[in-house]
Amino acid sequence: MPEQLLFAIEVTLNGLMAGVLYALVALGFVLIYKASGIFNYAQGVMALFAALTLVGIMEGQVPFAHLINAIFGTDIHHFGWHVPALAAILLTMLVMVVLAWAVNRFIFRHLVNQEPIILFMATIGLAYFMEGFGDLMWGSDIKKLDIGLPQGINTWIDEVTYNAFGYGFFIDNLDIVASIIAAILVAALIAFAQYTKQGRAMRAVADDHQAALSVGISLEFIWVMVWSLAGFVALVAGAMWGAKSGVQFSLSLIALKALPVLMLGGFTSIPGAIVGGLIIGVGEKLFEFLVGPLVGGATENWFAYVLALVFLVFRPQGLFGEKIIERV
Repeated sequence: MPEQLLFAIEVTLNGLMAGVLYALVALGFVLIYKASGIFNYAQGVMALFAALTLVGIMEGQVPFAHLINAIFGTDIHHFGWHVPALAAILLTMLVMVVLAWAVNRFIFRHLVNQEPIILFMATIGLAYFMEGFGDLMWGSDIKKLDIGLPQGINTWIDEVTYNAFGYGFFIDNLDIVASIIAAILVAALIAFAQYTKQGRAMRAVADDHQAALSVGISLEFIWVMVWSLAGFVALVAGAMWGAKSGVQFSLSLIALKALPVLMLGGFTSIPGAIVGGLIIGVGEKLFEFLVGPLVGGATENWFAYVLALVFLVFRPQGLFGEKIIERV
């Protein structure tokens, strides 16, 4: 088998694993949009905030240490203990649930029936607030996140592919584990939306708020639940990306890569987020491999957005989105 073909297969596998993580980030957008019609621009910052909180809890960091030291002239930074990864994840999830309640209670509860652009602007404000709040709470330095996930080349895959083809595939252990975790979470969210009472209530709210209210469904409960689920998705995405590249404020930019995923798959479709993520992940890797050398490289930075632009022109609702026809 030609070496270039083997390299293309390796690139495709890495693209699939990156696509699963893109789909995971996009799911947070889909969940909130389906239940409330709100495009949550703050989803990427939620992933950053969750990762910052997870690292801070694990390392026993004192929240707002810089502010406390500046006001009282102290020099405290850590409590002096370390929290196990599993306990820290559970505590961070509790923080994200509290955040979901606060967002609904103090922001979106007062914006019911407002225009979509107002809700969108509210999420932009929420994103900047959370980014500044996270900086103030945990500091802006780059943090290493170690939750016990294996890293480095998978030697078994390398040896098997080398013995079979004479070319060893470089597949990172962290990418494999992150893809498996993301795939399990995606499957669980689909099952939750399709087969549970709360999931059916969420879909009912998405279809018609007034009809859902008339049959006794609590909009406030559904919205808090949905924002909590989005917070959990943000926590998993932030933990995976943070373990991969460190917890830094550029982590919030992963949300921008989720936008083309949504444009391809549709803003209201969970399966669409998955398919869109896989298309973007594989497409950008293969495009870089095939076309990148001809145009100077760095095509991964813009390929997804150009593909999304094509979809906006010819199929704006995406592959699985609902086509809306309004009579005027």
